[in-house]
Amino acid sequence: MAKWVRFSWNGQTRLGTLDGDNISVCDNALFAEPARTGEHVALSEVELLAPFTPNSILALWNNFHERAQAEGQTIPANPLYFMKPVTSVIGPNQTIYRPRGYRGGVKFEAEIGVVIGRRCSNIGVDEVDDVIFGYTCVNDVTAAEFLFADQAFQQWTLAKGFDTFCPLGPCIDTDIDPAELRVLAIENGEIRQDYPVSDMIYSPQQLVSMISQYQTLVPGDLIVCGTSVGASPMQPGCEIQVSIPGLGALVNHFDDRRE
Repeated sequence: MAKWVRFSWNGQTRLGTLDGDNISVCDNALFAEPARTGEHVALSEVELLAPFTPNSILALWNNFHERAQAEGQTIPANPLYFMKPVTSVIGPNQTIYRPRGYRGGVKFEAEIGVVIGRRCSNIGVDEVDDVIFGYTCVNDVTAAEFLFADQAFQQWTLAKGFDTFCPLGPCIDTDIDPAELRVLAIENGEIRQDYPVSDMIYSPQQLVSMISQYQTLVPGDLIVCGTSVGASPMQPGCEIQVSIPGLGALVNHFDDRRE
């Protein structure tokens, strides 16, 4: 069991597991038992990257009781989800950029992500923990005004799929029970979201089971479990942190698109 990280060190991209403020370097691929090389490097001496490149990103909408009640939404009979392109992924400490030419709001949405570690299809909830590799922090960034710009077609992929719109990390924790976790969004030191995973309409395990009825899931798929109340537009120059105590804290900054 481990907290996996991916990092840049001496000009190379490496994998390793966290041991306090140090990384134990591994020479095997993700989704396997750690094969440690015996090398150790201080966390302060490396650049953390997104802990993996997802195969696909499936993201939930309307998956929290409190938010559904606050927004007058009905409880969905099945998980409601969309896809984000893998090109939207960035890692810790990288900058989220406003889309070029867009002056509308760009919202943070603090979420927990499920990383699939084994191929699965049509599995029951009691089998799910065997196919989940671990959990990570995700910011499901949204340029909200694109979503309903065309009244005939809600543009979820456009609104949520820009480059830099899926920060994730800093690690994948393979030994944590999400049921008791809380998810926080902290903007410039101020808590803007703070909600329990237990308020989900469909738990992480239920999501994996139910989505596997619709499509085969493979190692590297990322299921982003949705967000609760408090998601808000960011101001240029702000620091936004997705913090899940016991799992990790994902820190990024938001700014206008550089030319």
